[in-house]
Parts: sequence; structure tokens; C-alpha cells
Amino acid sequence: MMREPELSVFEMASRIRGLQGVELQVRWKSYNLWDKSTLLATKREAFRWGIQIPSLAGIWGPGASLMTNPEESLRRSIAAAELLGASVVLVAAFRERCPNVTEESSYGPVVRSLQKVAPAAADAGVVLGLETSLSPVDHRKLAEMVNHPAVQVYYDLHNMEFYQHQGQAVPGVAAIGRQQICQVHLKNEKKLLAEAGSVDWTAAVRALRAIQYDGWYVFETAHTGVEQCIETTEKNIEFVRRVHTSSH
Repeated sequence: MMREPELSVFEMASRIRGLQGVELQVRWKSYNLWDKSTLLATKREAFRWGIQIPSLAGIWGPGASLMTNPEESLRRSIAAAELLGASVVLVAAFRERCPNVTEESSYGPVVRSLQKVAPAAADAGVVLGLETSLSPVDHRKLAEMVNHPAVQVYYDLHNMEFYQHQGQAVPGVAAIGRQQICQVHLKNEKKLLAEAGSVDWTAAVRALRAIQYDGWYVFETAHTGVEQCIETTEKNIEFVRRVHTSSH
């Protein structure tokens, strides 16, 4: 069973004005949503505090990655997402664990694995969101090679800059397009989204508005404590709402 400190994320989330959901890690230290009792306890706690679970991340089991034996981790995470009502499973693949879309020997097995599990994801009402160290154009290319609506792009603009695709983060929104972006991560290192950083978040939110993105905005930010988390998250929510509304 989950310990109370691990469940308290939902209670804390309920205190944040404007926050509607929490993205959960499937596997984190001893916490594992593949365990049925943990999964059910999580579902009960989310319901208790009125917090949605839009997506799951941290899906890889021991020795697994998108490049190495991905199917079991994907299928088990899809099943967990279905029970929790999550609509997206984040499929992370960075650096050496990310396929090269110019080499069939690299991307071919990945595409075939995703094509095998995509029907199960669709049956569960789940989209597999690819978050990789590829450029925006190559992100889209990988998703299009799979050619299934249950495999799309989980777009992290900050990662575009972090993985040396300088200047491509905001233009990448249009390059990938609404049909391929299933969800979006927002982060600005240790600063608020309104502050200057590697990504112009005002331009980013406007670009997402321009393609009529209407999915979840998921804050992926570090915090020093509960009160600081509540304060900064509320400020970031207000920033996104203000920019999104002004873009009409």
C-alpha cells in the first residue's frame, strides 16, 4: 500500500487555485502503479481530493526503454492509465535511448513496437505521447512513421533548447501541429514562466493558442517546499491563462 506522504500530493494539489490535475510517475523508488493495491489506493485518493490524473510518466521498468524491450512497460502503463482515467502516457526517450530517424536500423524496431501497442492504447482511450531529444520536425516524423492516432508528440519546449535545438522550440509548435501534439510540458528552470529564460513562454502559449491547442498544460517544475510550490504554481497558472486569453 502507498504511504500517506506519497498520497499527499493530491491534498496539496487541491490547495492550488486553478489546478485541475496531477501527472503521476508510474514508477518512482518503491512506488509502483503496476502494483494493483497501489493503483487502487491512488485512484481513491485522487477522487477524495477531486483531482484528475491527466497523464502518467516514468513508465520504464528495469532495463527497458523505447529502444530496448519497450512493449511490456508500455502495455502495463496503458492498463494503469485506463484505470486512473488518464488519457496520455508519456513515452520518454532521450540521448542514446532516443531513435535516430535517419537510420532504419535505429528507428525501425521502435516504430514496429509502437505500432504493436498502439491499438491497445486506443482501446483504452489512451494516447502514447513521445517526448524525446529529437528536433520538432523529427519528433513529428517519428510519430508519422508509426501512423496511428494513439501515438503522438508530448511537446516539451524547454527540452528543445536543452537538447541543442536552439531557436526551434516556439516555431516547433506549428511544425508539429495540433494533430500531433497530445500534451505540453511547461518549465523555466527555477524561474516563473513569466520570467526570461531559454524559452519565450509568452510566444509559446500564443503559438499553442494559434494552432488551437486545447489540451493539458503540465507544469514540470522543481520546488523547495509546499507553500513555495503552491505560490509559484498559482502564478504560473495565472500567467498561462492571461496569455492564452489575450491571444484570442
